[in-house]
Amino acid sequence: MNLHEYQSKKLFAEYAIPIPKGQVADSPDAAEAAARGLGGALWVVKAQVHAGGRGKAGGVKVVRDLEAVRAAAKAMLGTTLVTHQTGSEGLPVRQVYVEVGSKIAREIYLSLVLNRDASRLAFVASAAGGMDIEEVAEHSPEKIIRVNVNPTSGLQDFQCRQLAFGLGFKGGQIAEFGKIAHAIYNLYLERDASLVEVNPLIVTADGDLLALDAKINIEDNALFRHKDLAAWRDASQEDPMERKAAEHDLNYVSLDGNIACMVNGAGLAMATMDLIQLHGGKPANFLDVGGGATKERVAAAFKLILSNPKVSAILINIFGGIVRCDIIAEGIISAVKEVGVSIPVIVRLEGTNAPLARQMLASSGLAITPANDLTDAAVKAVQMAGASS
Repeated sequence: MNLHEYQSKKLFAEYAIPIPKGQVADSPDAAEAAARGLGGALWVVKAQVHAGGRGKAGGVKVVRDLEAVRAAAKAMLGTTLVTHQTGSEGLPVRQVYVEVGSKIAREIYLSLVLNRDASRLAFVASAAGGMDIEEVAEHSPEKIIRVNVNPTSGLQDFQCRQLAFGLGFKGGQIAEFGKIAHAIYNLYLERDASLVEVNPLIVTADGDLLALDAKINIEDNALFRHKDLAAWRDASQEDPMERKAAEHDLNYVSLDGNIACMVNGAGLAMATMDLIQLHGGKPANFLDVGGGATKERVAAAFKLILSNPKVSAILINIFGGIVRCDIIAEGIISAVKEVGVSIPVIVRLEGTNAPLARQMLASSGLAITPANDLTDAAVKAVQMAGASS
């Protein structure tokens, strides 16, 4: 689960990570009142969406009077912000964050993520922080500093100093940075985060360190331990189909293609999508119905993928190990009869009760195309999707 910037900064404040004063607002009046209450003569109005690249997309405005605060908020609220991370659909802006402006001397990138290759948490930092950090990583990787943290010993002071020296900090800034790094590490562990990112962490004109932005992702599977954070979920920022899938305990990710996939098992789902791509097609989704799929869950999955108007064929690929193929077949028949299907449905079933499942599908009277194996299923899906389109 992703958090908005203003929510992430609430957590930063709890862990004594220095941030500028700010306040969230959901109307131009509220934004103006927030700026007046914060004081000062320089403010930043930021659109609150779950995506980076807001500045380049017009979602961050620096303003110097209260009327300009109101105008910036009015221009953002109720719109859809499109950045390089949102795709062409963009994300709705329902709130803005009004923050006191800061005098920036330097911008730094800092994040804490899981390094799966090393089985360690890793601090990733760069003195070339700011909006173009992706370009730095691509074109100047030598400017990126990485420090892996052993979970047994935890973050060590020498590692903080290693990062601080690499980022060019001096004097009291080294100790100040160490406190921030330890706070980020503690936040990450205690709140079951999968990402804590500060871009930029700035050095002010007075030499102080300040987290000018904040991005936190919380591990979904740990939300049962964090009811307070779960209550912060903003459904408007999530894919509607993915949200609906979660209600039925389905693992679903929307993609850009036209061949819908329904598979049991993440690895088999990835292989299915790869074969579709290999034979010239494009998958419309990743959908894992799970090893313990029921008739009801299969029916819900079928209805979900049919709700995508881009879909011109459906490939169902089930290997019955834990789940029985006849249960899958029963769910498919039920869903097809209830919803009605005008596009090709290709089914490959192997494993427990597969012969019975094939017989059920063949005698259903429905227009379902059987496949002999996975390659045959992928080829038929690509061909029939093209003809259907």
